[in-house]
Amino acid sequence: MLRILPPPLRGVLAGLTLALNTLFWCWPLFILSLLKLALPVPRIQRALRFGMHWIAESWIAVNSFWMDQVRRTEWDVQGLEKVDLQHSYLVTSNHQSWADILMLQYQLNRRMPILKFFLKQELIWVPVIGLCWWALEFPFMKRFSKEYLAKYPEKRGEDLATTRKACERYRTNPVSVFNFIEGTRFTEDKHIEQGSAYRYLLKPRAGGIAFVIDAMGEQLTALINITIHYPNGNPSFWDLLCGRVSRVVMRIDSQPIPAEFLRRSYDQDERYRLSFQEWVNELWSAKDAELEQLHQQYPPGRES
Repeated sequence: MLRILPPPLRGVLAGLTLALNTLFWCWPLFILSLLKLALPVPRIQRALRFGMHWIAESWIAVNSFWMDQVRRTEWDVQGLEKVDLQHSYLVTSNHQSWADILMLQYQLNRRMPILKFFLKQELIWVPVIGLCWWALEFPFMKRFSKEYLAKYPEKRGEDLATTRKACERYRTNPVSVFNFIEGTRFTEDKHIEQGSAYRYLLKPRAGGIAFVIDAMGEQLTALINITIHYPNGNPSFWDLLCGRVSRVVMRIDSQPIPAEFLRRSYDQDERYRLSFQEWVNELWSAKDAELEQLHQQYPPGRES
């Protein structure tokens, strides 16, 4: 049991386990991916996708195992009954730590379709894991600045085209399309720099989930809105590896995507864009209020 070891040693062993786990599962994933490329038959590709998702879920299950070995984290989770494996979802969460993704995967693995994140195009070059993301059909996005788009207006809309192309592949298998609306992790420095109106959140970026709704529309059963709170402070990834995450609070909410947002163009319809941003701001105000309640309910340093 890794819990009896000093935290730095736990961190090294957990990091090594994570690396070996990734190397073990990447090879069968790559083999199925090559078969999918070589056999463009919809029924076969559907079966291969299920196999590839099973591999990804097994990778997550091993990660959950070593997380339990380094620390028996106390979980307070509500709302898991609102998701299942048969439907497609748009999923979002506040973003406080590099550990967030593994925490979400720990609770949601094999309870809902595998989370597929929108990634920066440059991340495809991350050794091994970048190819795994590509094999699992995670959408890679190329972001353009406003200045670049002003100079090259023909590039406008490429993000939406990428989103639509990625989401077309999801029509044969249930999927959970995940997006951190804040776009980056919360830190006090970023919070001050933005002048965010929220106490515990950065400003939301509505465009990402608007593009998903535009691309997938009625295929999405609901918006799964997740709030994560770490009562003893936001951990680093090294803290997670060392077993220093003593308690995690997670609230999972499901709500319908307003019908008036379906079959609309976020980048071309200004009236719709303003209405959508207002909806997202309301979601974020409610999340900020929930985080305020959680901070009061679970004050720092309180252990079970």
